[in-house]
Amino acid sequence: MKKTYKIEVDCANCANLMEDAARKTEGVANATVNFMTLKMNVEFKEGQDPKVVMENVRKACKKVEPDCEVFL
Repeated sequence: MKKTYKIEVDCANCANLMEDAARKTEGVANATVNFMTLKMNVEFKEGQDPKVVMENVRKACKKVEPDCEVFL
C-alpha cells in the first residue's frame, strides 16, 4: 500500500534526512520525500498498519530534524 503525506520541512538537506529516517523505519518498504512539493510518499510492507507505522516515521523524522512536521 502506498500513501502520500504533506510535510513541512525547511531545506532540501533536511528532506533527505527525513527520507532516510523514514526508509529505516520498521514497516516501511520504501519512502521518498519531495522538497519542492512538500510531500512524502510511503510504501508500506505487507500487513502493516499505516497509522502505527507513520507515528514511528514521524518520531524518526523528529529525531533528525526537530522542526519538521508530517501531517497524518
